[in-house]
Amino acid sequence: MVVGSDQVRRTMGIFDWISSLFIIAGLVFFSGGTIGLLRFPDVFTRLHALTKADNLGLGLIIIGLVIQSSSVTQILKLILIWMLVLIASSTVCYMIANNALQHGIKPWKK
Repeated sequence: MVVGSDQVRRTMGIFDWISSLFIIAGLVFFSGGTIGLLRFPDVFTRLHALTKADNLGLGLIIIGLVIQSSSVTQILKLILIWMLVLIASSTVCYMIANNALQHGIKPWKK
């Protein structure tokens, strides 16, 4: 950011670094879930990869964002979003797996 002729420089503090680490770790878990979706052989293992990795990835990203938050309202909204996603993903995962079983799709065996 340039103000007049002086250049203002902001350095990253310890909280910025910790927040960045949490967010990067969350992105790694999201990537792992996506790779699991593409690589695993059946619907059940794919669901497992997506729900576990994505919920943990979102949790880590939320923690990183909470560290950067400036108000309690923002923190509560982020936690509420995380809780709603946890509930929704568990419910949808159950419904998909139950529907797959009802249609005769068997779990993968080695």
